[in-house]
Amino acid sequence: MLVREYPNATTELKYRNPFELLVATVLSAQSTDIKVNLVTPGLFKRYPNVKTLAAAKQSEIEKEIRSVGLSKQKARNLTNLAQQLVTEYQGNIPTNITQLTMLSGVGRKTANVVLAHALGLPGFPVDRHVMRVSTRLGIAQGRNALEIETQLCASIPQRDWRLSSDVQILHGRRVCKQKPLCQKCVLQKKCTYFKIQVLGQLKTS
Repeated sequence: MLVREYPNATTELKYRNPFELLVATVLSAQSTDIKVNLVTPGLFKRYPNVKTLAAAKQSEIEKEIRSVGLSKQKARNLTNLAQQLVTEYQGNIPTNITQLTMLSGVGRKTANVVLAHALGLPGFPVDRHVMRVSTRLGIAQGRNALEIETQLCASIPQRDWRLSSDVQILHGRRVCKQKPLCQKCVLQKKCTYFKIQVLGQLKTS
């Protein structure tokens, strides 16, 4: 049903190749896609590939990305990440999650975003929105993103992993927010949270 609500769901980060999506996703940590998309055009114009980023001064990268927050840490991660790619992978982006998550600043979510969106490989990005939506719907339960990812991957066909993640992310941003807009949600009848937290409150009020 969410697919009908968000028929063209995809990542909202702007990119042209796997390198750019990897960098953009690292920058998006504790920030927003909107802020990242404002920064990356200038960043990629100055550092258009892995080699130029690997050779860049961390202080210069920091200036370029200051508005996304945590700029010192992210600049250090990008410098180290690019140097790892040059020395260990000849400037190429790894194609498996184990190698990706060994790169500086890259967690499972970032790795799965790159796999699913830039490389066309199986990947199920789980961020705070997916965790919130899936647990409220009752299709997964867990204490952390890895547990949620494992459950969702087990219950959803691999061909649908990317799209399932994308629609949940958009739904979490627009409707199933921290303070949910339940009255606007098309999944009321299937939502565990709505049945218990909303309808339950109405019955007892």
